[in-house]
Amino acid sequence: MAIVRGEINGVANVLVRLHSECWTAEVMGSMKCDCREQLHAAMDRIQEEGRGVVVYLRQEGRGIGLGNKIRAYALQNRGADTVEANLALGFVADARDYRVAAAILRDLGVQSLRLMTNNPLKVRALRAANLAVLRVPLWVGENPYNRGYLAVKRAKMGHLARRPLLSTRKKASPPR
Repeated sequence: MAIVRGEINGVANVLVRLHSECWTAEVMGSMKCDCREQLHAAMDRIQEEGRGVVVYLRQEGRGIGLGNKIRAYALQNRGADTVEANLALGFVADARDYRVAAAILRDLGVQSLRLMTNNPLKVRALRAANLAVLRVPLWVGENPYNRGYLAVKRAKMGHLARRPLLSTRKKASPPR
């Protein structure tokens, strides 16, 4: 589904977030990831700008589904990281598919966009669909519960690393 604010049809460099469902964080308030905070930060930025799109994708657990995500959590509780857990369950590290998102953006008249993401797979997928993409980093709060998860995304999945802060103290974003 797409959540649209303002006029975007034919507008250059539309602010966009491709967001995959994360029931554990968005509904249950899990702090093991930064999904809820990224969704809220993206919606806030779109509201501030006055136009943009959030494409909300039903691809729980990097595309493996909620049941398998819970099984992956069990493996993580025994020491596996998120990539290792997905692989142990017989999946790839990230099974999401962004072709539907590209089709939605084209249907909305978006040809060039500023994609709020740290994930290089999203950028490559949209460019492969012939959309002009500029990546806009989307850094949100790190906390003791998601620190390892974020480190794995950077080290094993090529996500952008946050530039060092002047202060080493960083508060986690409060839930909404």
